[in-house]
Amino acid sequence: MPEVQEAPTPLSPEESTRLVEFARALKAAARVVTLYPGGHPAIAVTLGRIVEMTSSERLPEPLRITVLPDNLLLDERPPARADTAVTELAELLHSHVIGALTISGGGDVEAWRNFLLLLGRTPEALRSEGGIARVWATTAGQHLELREIDYAQVLRERKAGKAAVWDRVIANCLQGDTFDLDEEAIRELLEIAGNSEQLAELVTELETRAGDEGGLSARATAVLRMLQTIVEAASKGSEPEQLEPVLRNMAGAVGQLTPDTLIDLLAKRGGTEESPRLMNAVVGRMTDKTIAQFVARNVMEAPTSTDRLAVAFQALVKGKEDRTRLLALAHKDVAESPLGNTEGFEGVWDHVAEKLLTSYSDKSFVTEEYGRELSSAGTRAIDVEHSSDDPPERVSAWLSTVATPVLQTLDLTLMLDLLRIEEDDDRWGGMTAPAVALIEELLFVGDFDAAVQLVGVLTQQAAAGASQVRRQHAVTAIDMLVAGPMMRNIVTHLTTIDEPHFDQVKAMCLSLGEVVVKPLAEALSVEERVRPRQRLTTILIAFGVVGKRTAERLKSSPNAAVRRTAIYLLREFGGSDALPDLTELLDDNEPQVQREAVRAILNIGTEQSFQVLETALASGTDRSREAIMQAVIGLRDERAAPLFTYIIRHVSHRGPLVEVYLRAIEALGALKNPEGIAPLKEALYRGEWWAPRRNTVLRTAAAEALARIGTPEAQAVLDDAASSGPRGVRTVVRAQLSAARRGRDRGAHP
Repeated sequence: MPEVQEAPTPLSPEESTRLVEFARALKAAARVVTLYPGGHPAIAVTLGRIVEMTSSERLPEPLRITVLPDNLLLDERPPARADTAVTELAELLHSHVIGALTISGGGDVEAWRNFLLLLGRTPEALRSEGGIARVWATTAGQHLELREIDYAQVLRERKAGKAAVWDRVIANCLQGDTFDLDEEAIRELLEIAGNSEQLAELVTELETRAGDEGGLSARATAVLRMLQTIVEAASKGSEPEQLEPVLRNMAGAVGQLTPDTLIDLLAKRGGTEESPRLMNAVVGRMTDKTIAQFVARNVMEAPTSTDRLAVAFQALVKGKEDRTRLLALAHKDVAESPLGNTEGFEGVWDHVAEKLLTSYSDKSFVTEEYGRELSSAGTRAIDVEHSSDDPPERVSAWLSTVATPVLQTLDLTLMLDLLRIEEDDDRWGGMTAPAVALIEELLFVGDFDAAVQLVGVLTQQAAAGASQVRRQHAVTAIDMLVAGPMMRNIVTHLTTIDEPHFDQVKAMCLSLGEVVVKPLAEALSVEERVRPRQRLTTILIAFGVVGKRTAERLKSSPNAAVRRTAIYLLREFGGSDALPDLTELLDDNEPQVQREAVRAILNIGTEQSFQVLETALASGTDRSREAIMQAVIGLRDERAAPLFTYIIRHVSHRGPLVEVYLRAIEALGALKNPEGIAPLKEALYRGEWWAPRRNTVLRTAAAEALARIGTPEAQAVLDDAASSGPRGVRTVVRAQLSAARRGRDRGAHP
C-alpha cells in the first residue's frame, strides 16, 4: 500500500496573518478596480495598501503562492485557519487557471491595476487571447510572475488514470452485491483512500450518483459498500498498520455527506454484519473539527432547514456539553462565511443552535420508511405536463404570468418599492449595486421608461435632503452606472428611438449631472453615424457651460478624430466666444481638422470671425493658406459669400495674398449670389497705373464673375463699364462682352 502523504505544516500565526491580509487587500482592490474609473480616489487608496505590503522594504524576497481551488498556500504551506478572503481569492485566481504566482517587491499602483483589470475580465475572453499568463506577459509586468494550470495534461492524466478507476468503483458500488475490481483498480482505490481530499471527493460523487439513480437508501448502501471494500483491501495489504490513517480519512469523508445519508448510515441500513462495527470505527474517529465543519456547511447551505441536521448531529454527539462546544466551533466557521455578514445572522444562528441542542425526533409523526422517502423527495421531480388535465387556455393563462415582460415588470416594481421604503441607510446602500445592474440591463434592451424611473430614485437621493450616508451611497451608485456600459447601451439605440424616447434619454443624462459629460464626449468622438452624432451633440449642448468646457479640452487631444469632434461641438455651441479655440485649430497639422475649423468659423459669420480668417491667411504658411482657401471654396454655399466679400474689400490685391484675392473673385461668381455684384464692381474698378498686367488679370476675373452671375443688375454694371469706365476697365469689359457674344453666336449656328 502506498505511503500516506503527511499533511504539510500550517503557517505560523504571523505568516497566516500576512497571507490573509494580502488576500483581503487584493480581493478588495479587484472589486474597486472593476467598479470605478481609473482616476477615482478609491483605487489609489486600495492599491496603495497592496503597493505598501509588497514594497521592496517589506518584501525583500519573492512571495511564492500556490493556488488551490479553494485555498492558497504560501511556500506550499496552508494558513493556520480558514479565511473567507483567502478562499474567495483562490476561487478567483483558479477561475483564470492560475496555478501559482510569484510576487517580487516594488510593484507600483499602475502595475497592480493592470493585473487586477485582467482578473476583472472573463476567463473566456482571456483564453481567446491565449490565456492570462500570455496576456500578462505583453504588459511587461515585472513584479508578478504567473503560472497557468495545464488542463490539457490534467485531463489526459485523468482520462488514463484515476478518472477511469473512479467510474469503475462507483459503478460497482451501485450495482449490488458484486464488487468486481482487479488488483490494479484496488491499488488505485487504496491510493485514493490514503488521501483525505481525494477520498472525500470520491465519496461525495458516489453519493450524488447514487441519489440520482435510487434515492436515499441507495445512497447509504453504496457509500457503506465502498467503505467496506476499502477497509477489507487495507486489512489484507502488506502494511496493515496503514488501516488507521485510512479510517481517519474515511471519518473526514463521511463528514462531507448530507444529513440524510449520514442518518441512514448511522442506522446501519443496507450493510452486512460488519456494518455496525465499521460505522462505529469511522464515527469514533470523526474529530471535533470534522463535525463542526459538517454542521457549518449544512447551515450555510440551508440555514432554515435544520430538522434532519439536528437528528444527524445528535446521533454523532451524545453529550450536551460536547454539543455546545462543537456548536461554538461551527458558529465561528459560519460567522466568517458570507452568511455571517448578512443582517440578522445572530438571530438565525440562535434559532439553528436551539434546534440542534434540543432533542428532536420525527418518529412520532412519520414512519421510518416514510421518513426515508420524505428525505429523498428532493431528488425526484413530477412530470406536471404529463399528469395535468388542465385545459390549454388555463395553462396559457398561467404561463402568461411568468412571461418575460411580466417578470421584468415585477423586478422593476420590487426594486423601486425596496428603494423607496427602506429606511436604514446602510441596507439601502446595499441595494444600489443590483439597482445599477438592473438599469444597465434595461438600457441594453432599450426599456428607457423603466430605466428613467430607477435613475430618478438615485438622483433624488443624491440631491440635498437625504442623509449624508444615503447621499454618498447614491453618488457612488451613479459613478458606477456612468463608468459602466451605460453610454454604450444608449448609443446603440440612438438611431432607432423616436423623439419622445430620446427626450427621456436626454432628461436622464441631464439628471445624472456633470459626471456623464465625459462619457458623452468620448462616445461622440468615435461615433460616425449622423443621427447618433446629432443626438449626442444635442445632449452635450444641453449641459451648457460644462459641455462647452469639455469641447475646449477635447481640442488638445492627440487624436485627430477627437479634435474634429471638439470643433463640431464648438460650432454647435456657436458664438464669438469659441473663436479663440477655433483659431488655434487653423494651424492644425491635419488638413481635415483645418477644414472643420474653417467651416466652424464661417458658421459664426461675424465680422470678427472673418478678421480671424483674414489674419490666418495673411500670417499663415503657404501650406496653411492653401488649406484654408480649399476649405472655404469647397463649401460652395451661401455661408461663404460674406467671407469672399470681406476678402475683396479688406485683403490687399497686391503682395502675397493676390492669389487669395483672385480666388475670392472667382468664388463669388461661381456662387451667382446677387449680393456679390457690389464687391465685384469694386474689384473691377480697382487698379494702379504702374501695374497694368496685374490690373488686367484681376479686372478680367471680376468681369467674368459678373457675367456668370448674369442678373440684369450684373449686366448693367458691365454695360456701364464698357461705355463710360476708365480706359483699362473699358478694354477688359469690351473684350469679355465680345467673347460672350461670339459664344452665343456659335451656340445659335452650330
